[in-house]
Amino acid sequence: MGRYQPVDQEKVLDAAEEIVRTRGIAALTIDGVAKAAGISKGGVQSSFGTKDGLITAMYARWNDEYDTMLGKLAAPDSPPMHRLAGHVEVTHHTDEAEADRAAGMLAALLNTPAGLASMQDWYAARLEGIDVTTPAGRRARLAFLANEGAFLLRSFGFMRMDAAMWDEMFADIRSLLAEAQRSDTSKPAV
Repeated sequence: MGRYQPVDQEKVLDAAEEIVRTRGIAALTIDGVAKAAGISKGGVQSSFGTKDGLITAMYARWNDEYDTMLGKLAAPDSPPMHRLAGHVEVTHHTDEAEADRAAGMLAALLNTPAGLASMQDWYAARLEGIDVTTPAGRRARLAFLANEGAFLLRSFGFMRMDAAMWDEMFADIRSLLAEAQRSDTSKPAV
């Protein structure tokens, strides 16, 4: 009997993301991930259980990476507009490989009720604390929606965007958000 080899979960998640990115969510199977990672199906199952467990782990890793990037720009206890500005910066600096990865991740999440619920919660959290009953809050929400629209259009390849166009859009989004921040009466006095 061979010696037990611990499963490198990061390697397995890399393999799963590559499958989703290059071949689509339908190609994501325990067997396919095992072959791509060079381990047994049992190794994948012992680490992640099911395909849904694998998708959940992919999402958790992706979300942790996002939180780390955002944390460099805005502390969790920062004012909501500041956190939203940090989110816009993280999105703007997403490169093509990260955008491809995000598109694959989003496609995977949309395939499961739990994944969809996770994304709905994640999106709601981006606007948490923004008072959308005020003009400033509505401008901030519009900036957020423009940010997400640009990101999704680019990530899924629905709209071709060269670097200049991408930068121009984010200049507009930043301008809209800055206007919202200037007129935000809910911000704490400094």
